[in-house]
Amino acid sequence: MSAENRTDNSAPGGESTFTVVVAAVANLGIAVAKAIAGLISGSSAMLSEAAHSVADTVTEVLLLTALKRSEKPADEEHPLGYGPERYIWALLASVATFVGGAVFAFYDGIHTLVQGEELGDPLISYIVLGIAFLLEGYSLRTGLRQVRGEAARLGAPATHYLRHTPDTAVKAVVMEDSAALAGLVLAAGGLLGGQLSGSGVWDGVASLLIGALLVYVAWVLGRSNAQLLIGRPVPTAMRAGIREELLSVPHIIEVLELTTLIQGPTEILVAAKIDFRDASTAAQIEWACEEAEEQLQERYPAIRRVYLDPTPGLGPVVRGGPAGSDPPGA
Repeated sequence: MSAENRTDNSAPGGESTFTVVVAAVANLGIAVAKAIAGLISGSSAMLSEAAHSVADTVTEVLLLTALKRSEKPADEEHPLGYGPERYIWALLASVATFVGGAVFAFYDGIHTLVQGEELGDPLISYIVLGIAFLLEGYSLRTGLRQVRGEAARLGAPATHYLRHTPDTAVKAVVMEDSAALAGLVLAAGGLLGGQLSGSGVWDGVASLLIGALLVYVAWVLGRSNAQLLIGRPVPTAMRAGIREELLSVPHIIEVLELTTLIQGPTEILVAAKIDFRDASTAAQIEWACEEAEEQLQERYPAIRRVYLDPTPGLGPVVRGGPAGSDPPGA
């Protein structure tokens, strides 16, 4: 079975929570250490990195909120559940990355280039950067382990899974930790350039590059969450599999219209207009609807809701998203 047709999309929420908690704890400690080192050394790049870590910590807090609130069961006021709420909080997290990290980095970098800076002893900054690199590396390793595990379970390449997964919490952690490691290298480069040349220009440029890096991360995460909030269908191959399952049920002769919607990493909604045999009785149609739901959920466990509408045949029309739409969790 191909990666797009693999069905077990139930990524364990506890694993995502652990990944986010590890990242939050690491970033909080790193932020304090970077701020102290930046004040001692006078490095704008180090202060930008401190702002970067503070923004990442706020992001992780928002992601934890997203994970917690999206797990609430459906109720009378929210009959389809709270799954999409995780994307609202994750979108706010991407805004926090931009406002809290990128804006400060740009400001500090421009200020350094215009006003200059007095360089202090960079030793403490190098020590902090080294420790931060180890902590960020461990956090990234935790996120990548989850990505590789989920990708292997779905039979998809890890890069493909990371690019298209609707689990934006783990995606945010991996992207932010990767950006953090790159930012640490840039900060170290700015310190070294300033130490060798005696000029703060290198530090200012490093700060601007860190800001640009954060803008890119915020844009990618913001776009991913916005797409899921608007409504993203399951991929073409999975829609074909859903049609195949529906047409295999006795009494169903045509799928006139098929609509799919990803509501969360483990929540998919399927709605379809179905043409039943004209000779089918009401009892047979009811049985066919129940059988169709059971077959769909057996093949695709992430399908939580199935709505079938008996409709006279008017010619096949298929909806559900453009060709090449991305799979939930693959």
